[in-house]
Amino acid sequence: MAELKLSESRDLTRIERIGAHSHIRGLGLDSSLEPRAVSEGMVGQTSARKAAGVILQMIRDGKIAGRAVLLAGQPGTGKTAIAMGMAKSLGLETPFAMIAGSELFSLEMSKTEALTQAFRKAIGVRIKEETEVIEGEVVEVQIDRPAVAGAASKSGKLTLKTTEMETVYDLGAKMIEALGKEKVTSGDVIAIDKASGKITKLGRSFSRSRDFDAMGPQVKFVQCPDGELQKRKEVVHCVTLHEIDVINSRTQGFLALFTGDTGEIRAEVREQIDTKVAEWREEGKAEIVPGVLFIDEVHMLDIECFSFLNRALENEMAPILVVATNRGITNIRGTNYKSPHGIPIDLLDRLLIISTQPYTEEEIRKILDIRCQEEDVEMAEGAKQLLTKIGVETSLRYAIHLIIAAALACQKRKGKVVELEDINRVYHLFLDVKRSTQYLMEYQNQYMFSETGEGEEDDVHATVS
Repeated sequence: MAELKLSESRDLTRIERIGAHSHIRGLGLDSSLEPRAVSEGMVGQTSARKAAGVILQMIRDGKIAGRAVLLAGQPGTGKTAIAMGMAKSLGLETPFAMIAGSELFSLEMSKTEALTQAFRKAIGVRIKEETEVIEGEVVEVQIDRPAVAGAASKSGKLTLKTTEMETVYDLGAKMIEALGKEKVTSGDVIAIDKASGKITKLGRSFSRSRDFDAMGPQVKFVQCPDGELQKRKEVVHCVTLHEIDVINSRTQGFLALFTGDTGEIRAEVREQIDTKVAEWREEGKAEIVPGVLFIDEVHMLDIECFSFLNRALENEMAPILVVATNRGITNIRGTNYKSPHGIPIDLLDRLLIISTQPYTEEEIRKILDIRCQEEDVEMAEGAKQLLTKIGVETSLRYAIHLIIAAALACQKRKGKVVELEDINRVYHLFLDVKRSTQYLMEYQNQYMFSETGEGEEDDVHATVS
């Protein structure tokens, strides 16, 4: 009964926000990189997912760096979903930085500096460090408190043992306080970091497992350590190059990481850091983990940014660059020249291009099922069929938006399951692009600045049809 209450309290305290891609858990591939039909929140796009999986495997093996991948497809075909799936599949060890193309133009720094920072956020450094640790089972803790308060500081003795030896350590005031905080008693197995004095409680010794009749389920039993009390252990820290840059370039040091006020970092600082990291690599103290930098809406970058990307990808410490766009043949920003996807030909030549296809009716239905589950909405079969039809005729995004709106309409009439009438109601309340354009054409004369020429009217007709 107590366990039940615990899980309930955890559910209440957990804060989860349902986002557009919060249902994505990975790329939905099996061990041989073959895409499953519906898995980890991913539906359809089998060839694009398989291609992303191959790139993912190369990233994990550390085989590629400084390569670039383009996800190209119409709006609403799952480009960002594939990038999110890649991020989830990589795990926490591999850095994944995400920016939108238009972000660079609204920052208080130059475009190239913002791109450099984004690149360095996507390169991880795994730093290995050897520390001396005292590890053993506590035999006895003796603390002598002075009779008169404030007369002298506390002193004490700590007896630790392993299977082979036993030693008594003198304790100072700081160590006594740390032992008190961790609630260390005889029978506990502890580890003490010699450099920092940090005490870690590893668990309770098996030899003391019968000391009490009743014990909480959180009590963990461990074997008494063997060998010597003092051991050397390897600790691995994972940081990004950008974090090292910030810590070394600002007067407030690592606090700038939390405030976000990193500012422009001087090239000399970066050069020194690169030299130091290269030294650590040669000595075997550190290894570079090339991560992934995802730039969404890459057509929003201008010709200067594209030139910089060309040069940055040739750098020996470059991450894997994944860019996405939904544009066809359009102007390169900052020029009058047209190019496929709004990207210069020289950069397109460097890209591995993965194209996404429009979803079929069956796939739209499966995606809507997943979204209903994610948003905790119960929907009748007829309502799902109608929503699928709306998704096919208008757009998948519009159909997904109607799910929560229909659930609220259902709540208002005190219903439990979303029915056809709820979908019908919100469909008439919220217009899609085609109906909104049609409405504008009918009433354009009543709007301000509505001087549309014949050519523009043809474009509008094309949008509606």
